[in-house]
Amino acid sequence: MKLIADSGSTKTSWALIDSQACIQELTTEGINPYYQTQDEIAKIIEQQLFLKLKTLNIQEVHFYGAGCNDPAKNRSVSLAVSQSLGKAVVAVETDLLGAARSLCQHSDGIVCILGTGSNSCLFQDGEIRQNTSPLGFILGDEGSGAVLGRQLVADYLKGQLPEALSHDFAKAFAPNRTDILNAVYRAPLPNRYLASFTPFLSEHIEDSYVVHLISEAFSAFIRRNIDAYGRKDLPLHFVGSVAYAFRLYLQDAVSRAGYRMGKIVKQPMEGLVRYHL
Repeated sequence: MKLIADSGSTKTSWALIDSQACIQELTTEGINPYYQTQDEIAKIIEQQLFLKLKTLNIQEVHFYGAGCNDPAKNRSVSLAVSQSLGKAVVAVETDLLGAARSLCQHSDGIVCILGTGSNSCLFQDGEIRQNTSPLGFILGDEGSGAVLGRQLVADYLKGQLPEALSHDFAKAFAPNRTDILNAVYRAPLPNRYLASFTPFLSEHIEDSYVVHLISEAFSAFIRRNIDAYGRKDLPLHFVGSVAYAFRLYLQDAVSRAGYRMGKIVKQPMEGLVRYHL
């Protein structure tokens, strides 16, 4: 048996597969070793995952996750998994490699993640050949849910939202300035908090402010991340909740930038299962 995980800051999708098919799928809280300790990760795995698995006779675990680009952080994930599955071989890789394997399988392409955070890479010959550092939601993460939410909240607090949109935002969230600043600057997982406002953007997608915000964010993502690869000959693939929710505007941004659109999927798990079968 193999256990596959696709993990972001908001949620983790798990798939249990045998040699022929996926036999169980589960979802737990997000796991990101950049923000969470080994003990916190182990608690999520033990309480939300292993108690629900159909079998613990698992030989391999393939964990693809956000924040898994540092050996020390990866070790904390591996040890947390091993606490419950001591005999399994655990491979911890980046969510970016997971997205690339899911979308490209064994072909070349440019792969992008647009979810709570954002990332991209040039994928060739089964490996990530080049990566523009996303830098997180403070310095980068263009086009991500965290950055979209950050701009929305900042514009609300500064009185920059259109009157009708500001009214709807206040009605939906009853925001308190002090609570917002505490959530962003003091509480854990501020990126997840900011990304939680993106459904509001989806609900007001016909508002010109929202259209401009999203279009500019996607253009900035391409300009500041994708152009560095210099490969307009390759298809541009996307995965993530933000990419999928606003795919029409994403397609427009890709076309305006002179790239060829590839796949847009909400989650990479289906492709990962196919890759590991």
